Amino acid sequence: MRRSTHRASRDGYHPIRVSIEFFPPKTEEMEKILWGSIERLAPLQPSFVSVTYGAGGSTRERTHNTVARMVRETGLKPAAHLTCVDATREEIDAVVQSYWDAGVRHIVALRGDPAEGVGHAYRPHPGGYASTAELVEGIKRIGDFKVSVSAYPEKHPEAASLDADIEALKAKVDAGADQAITQFFFENEVFLRYLEKVRAAGITIPILPGILPVQNFKQAANFARRTGASVPYWLAARFEGLEDDVETRRLVAAAVAAEQVLDLVDEGVNDFHFYSMNRSDLVYAICHLLGLRAQSPKLAAAKAAA
Repeated sequence: MRRSTHRASRDGYHPIRVSIEFFPPKTEEMEKILWGSIERLAPLQPSFVSVTYGAGGSTRERTHNTVARMVRETGLKPAAHLTCVDATREEIDAVVQSYWDAGVRHIVALRGDPAEGVGHAYRPHPGGYASTAELVEGIKRIGDFKVSVSAYPEKHPEAASLDADIEALKAKVDAGADQAITQFFFENEVFLRYLEKVRAAGITIPILPGILPVQNFKQAANFARRTGASVPYWLAARFEGLEDDVETRRLVAAAVAAEQVLDLVDEGVNDFHFYSMNRSDLVYAICHLLGLRAQSPKLAAAKAAA
């Protein structure tokens, strides 16, 4: 079957769109890796790029600096992550205002994990926002931001049930959320079933599937356990015995990720959010397979102005 960068629908054709997530660098070497990745991926013209925010606001300054630099030095549309953890409403509002002043117009609003880490009970700050829905309302009061929120195809680890988790998503939408980005998943049926349930609940905002290209299987599996994402047996089998074979592992990782996204395209999905882990090669290869091509700065500027 020939695949295309467009999919047919009743109202025409829809282009594939991608967004990419980065995390703020801790060291000078990590900063070089991050900006090297940004330089490689920027010509693909992602719809937006997001920058994460550490537990308890531990990366607040680095997140702000990274996003502000993107605004100043690139043509990218950055989205800054923001959480409710360990901060008063006034402190969070000041961060939101600083993003607006820096030219940022998109925030990924999250409750956030406790500063002690995943597994510890979440306790709202006495003077802070108690939930993501409250945070979304607060952001919208300060400026006309686009606000993305999280969604969990296999439910949030702390949610009583998937239905309860979808109700939590609905509360975020009612508060003003414009779109949702899912936790990563490896079985496409998990996302497709979730999308059906979300739509049946009356939630109509875009739901972007979060895709994690597996750079390191052991690391990805540990991450999945902490976030409530399942790791299917077939995925473990594909990486079996490759712990010390970096080159073959990369080839397998590319094949697995390409298979996942191309199957989703066949199911009518045309928006993807990639968790890049600040590495560009796999994401770039997947985007190429999706039909996206690097554009010259002049062409990109002309399209942006059109």
